Amino acid sequence: MKKSITLLFLFITVFVANAQNKNSAKQNTNVSKTNPKTTVLLDTVKPFAFVAKNNVVRDTIHDEIIGKLKVYKKSVHASYYANKFNGKRTASGIRFNNNDYTAAHKKFPFGTKLRITNEANGKSVIVEVIDRGPFVRSREIDLTKRAFMEIAKNKGAGSMIVTIEEIVQ
Repeated sequence: MKKSITLLFLFITVFVANAQNKNSAKQNTNVSKTNPKTTVLLDTVKPFAFVAKNNVVRDTIHDEIIGKLKVYKKSVHASYYANKFNGKRTASGIRFNNNDYTAAHKKFPFGTKLRITNEANGKSVIVEVIDRGPFVRSREIDLTKRAFMEIAKNKGAGSMIVTIEEIVQ
């Protein structure tokens, strides 16, 4: 009697689990087709390339190597991402990592390389745009914590005045 009850319970459990998997698969496909937030225009997304860890440009001699620089804006505020965004997907679909050299900007297309220069000390870093933001009026760009601390004069600061230059190939 105990064996038959156990077998019956096992079959019911397997049947219910299988039914739930089929329902969740149907729901996921329906959501992705109807949800406009998951649609990304292909012409605005450039292929993502990993940024090397030694991309700090401290001298203008390297400008010929990385491409031509086109000044976008001078004397704008930059800030950095909070740690709570680590591992979450960005607007481009890439998982955010605070240890990469990436940035968020409102207008630049995804995949655009930018050189961000701290106007206080002249240090600069090259980042790639993978997200939209910042959503604070006074800020122009959000950097990852690693990129921000690389060029920061004061490691305790939360924002700084920078120059944004687009790298044109």
